[in-house]
Amino acid sequence: MNKRAEKAELQEAAQERNPVLAALGDRVRSLRAQRGLTRKAMAQAAQVSERHLANLEYGIGNVSILVLQQMAGALHCSMAELLGDVTTRSPEWLMIREMLESRPEADLRRVRIAIGEMLGTGAADPGRGQRIALIGMRGAGKSTLGHLLAEALQLPFIELSQEIEKLAGCSVREIHDLYGTNAYRRYERRALEEVVQIYSEAVIATPGGIVSDPATFNELLAHCTTVWLQAAPEEHMGRVVAQGDMRPMAASREAMEDLRRILDGRAAFYSKADLRVDTSGKTLEQAFASLRAAVSEAAP
Repeated sequence: MNKRAEKAELQEAAQERNPVLAALGDRVRSLRAQRGLTRKAMAQAAQVSERHLANLEYGIGNVSILVLQQMAGALHCSMAELLGDVTTRSPEWLMIREMLESRPEADLRRVRIAIGEMLGTGAADPGRGQRIALIGMRGAGKSTLGHLLAEALQLPFIELSQEIEKLAGCSVREIHDLYGTNAYRRYERRALEEVVQIYSEAVIATPGGIVSDPATFNELLAHCTTVWLQAAPEEHMGRVVAQGDMRPMAASREAMEDLRRILDGRAAFYSKADLRVDTSGKTLEQAFASLRAAVSEAAP
């Protein structure tokens, strides 16, 4: 059966799916997108077939507890997070959830910042305005525009992926292959903490998946002025291919679909950035002018 026929069969079966399984499938698909995993990659990590994972995501898979545990392991999250039930741990969690439920994003953001300040994890950093971190998917222009911005502002330019490799003593790909995604996220967090400690002023290009780890992303938001470099999915893919980098999504027949899903899954996190610059349809000079203007207007 070809991919198109298989997809049509899954969609037809999903019309009569069980609401509980449907919610679980939506949750798995959303978490997979946030972590930038293709269905094939996640199926391999969870040691299940792609068809089994597809059934689960479409809400038609009668999944066992052990398979759920494997899925949680592949997504590097708890079973509670996978099931969307993390806020049932204690009466305090339940009361906090009740207070925050149905609140708009703006209110939730203020609460998050206030909690960070209260707990000492998000207190105002005097150097926050002097550290500019560029976030976004691969192909958004973080390295190229970051270099230009650092030169214009006469600040050091830091490629966080290179700092991660220095800590690990091997390439990012080797970290993933040899030690797994959890180890990579630990190196990513340590690299960011060291950069924040060493540099009071800098322009930092971050890996696209830095938003996948809430603790690391909170660290970034607390200590840096963040700029989300946006681009249309087609431009992301075109720029990556132009650089000769076909991994990991471009190796898939469903590359664009995977890319759009990842962008959709991460957009809510990228949108937490202080500034937003859309590079779609712009020349390098135009994109840099937009970035420079946005940073200048936001400067204290």
